[in-house]
Amino acid sequence: MFGKQIRMERIVDRNSKRVVVVPLDHGISMGPIPGLIDMRTTINKIAEGGATAVLMHKGMVPFGHRNSGKDIGLIVHLSAGTGLGGDPNSKVIVTTVEEALTLGADAVSIHINIGADTEPQMIQNAGEISRKCQQWGMPLLAMVYPRGTNIKNPFDVDALKTCARVAAELGADLVKTSYTGDIDTFREVTQGAQIPVLIAGGPKMNTDLELLTMVRDSLDAGGCGVSIGRNIFQHKDIVGVTKAVSDIVLHDASVEDALKHIK
Repeated sequence: MFGKQIRMERIVDRNSKRVVVVPLDHGISMGPIPGLIDMRTTINKIAEGGATAVLMHKGMVPFGHRNSGKDIGLIVHLSAGTGLGGDPNSKVIVTTVEEALTLGADAVSIHINIGADTEPQMIQNAGEISRKCQQWGMPLLAMVYPRGTNIKNPFDVDALKTCARVAAELGADLVKTSYTGDIDTFREVTQGAQIPVLIAGGPKMNTDLELLTMVRDSLDAGGCGVSIGRNIFQHKDIVGVTKAVSDIVLHDASVEDALKHIK
């Protein structure tokens, strides 16, 4: 387990024990959207802003990571599914833990949609990947959401509590899920998870204040960080918004002080 501890320190801030991940895996599900065209420039800005890690698919690693700029942790995403398929909630495994190791990954991530028609296969895959991560000393981030025909409210606290606990039960080291919308209900999610909980950023938000308030509230509810994509890499000031989010997560800054980083 010592190898896993060493790798965890490359994606988790050593002082605060919190995490700021910027996922850049949207190219498979959404295509080459703004912010993901020049990967190297985007990642350099994210690193400059103080994020602890970026997350991407295996094919993008040579186009964006480590050849210039400030170092930053690398999480290789193992799950994929396009937005053009018959079921956008179905995710298949496209990369192995061993392949991620050869790419220099500090951690791997998987995606599970609880409530989807293919939920059993995604859970089975997650169990096997968790076993491989234990074998190789690789940290595992599980992205788990309530999504499917039977899910009426994707922000329901009971559904999100289940999602977070599923990740822990399967052996993940970190779990990413949606924010419930308020501190009291999200505290139920973090308390039941047993492992550190990160919040997703979701669709592009209307204001920086709205984004940073959500980040601050999630921490006050016991969250351990964020995994925010479009609200960072599509921002007009990537460096500034990354600094703002990182200041709150890693240094317990107030929303008011964090806003000063954004131009």
